[in-house]
Amino acid sequence: MSGELQFYLVAVPAVIVLGLSKGGFTGLSSLAMPMMSLVISPVRAAAIVLPVLIVQDWVSVWAFRRDFSPRNLVILIPASMIGVAAGWLLAAQVSEDVVRMAVGVISIAFVAYMLIRDRLGLAPVATPGVPTGLLWGSLAGFTSFISHAGAPPFQVYVMPQNLKPRVFAGTATMFFAAVNLIKLPPYLMLGQFSRENLTLSALLIPVAVLSTFAGVWLVRRVSADRFYAIILVITFLIGAKLIYDAVPALV
Repeated sequence: MSGELQFYLVAVPAVIVLGLSKGGFTGLSSLAMPMMSLVISPVRAAAIVLPVLIVQDWVSVWAFRRDFSPRNLVILIPASMIGVAAGWLLAAQVSEDVVRMAVGVISIAFVAYMLIRDRLGLAPVATPGVPTGLLWGSLAGFTSFISHAGAPPFQVYVMPQNLKPRVFAGTATMFFAAVNLIKLPPYLMLGQFSRENLTLSALLIPVAVLSTFAGVWLVRRVSADRFYAIILVITFLIGAKLIYDAVPALV
């Protein structure tokens, strides 16, 4: 099998996953990078994926333009700038496997917390707090910059608020659309946008747009309880996958 064919056999499903995530199933996007890293280097995968993500953002921002939490965005977007700046400064020193391990542990711990909270009947968070928002927003910006894996920290902060599914999806859409634009200048300065990578990004964009619309369509038809159950399962599976990928390189 040629290397180009092998790339597309992995890249197309990865972009579909990204589209479903941008359409509202936040968290699925964290699967795309591990998938693409099976056939190309993680650094090159990140460079190819970012323009695709930005185009998907245009579609999903329009779809959710009336459904989002302004307070969450006011807290999280400035916090993400801290994380993106840290990711840029530490890009050469931070091991991607350490980031994978950290995000994986956070994801699984968060799922455990949500299940315990529901079992004990604890009340959801009424309003998002600023100190915790700064922590999780900056962590989301950092992990998004390093490996496009900002969804788990975002979910840790937002899911306990029990927002309506469309508001949750819209808030995630607006947040990551802003983060992806913030990431552009540092990526350019790190020289990650070659002509070859941008060409591959352009070829994947039609798949990205169609899959994003599919995600929007699905979110509108899934009940709130089922939506959050799906998100928890996705978060757990992503966390387990990230830990599984990181352990061999760290031990």
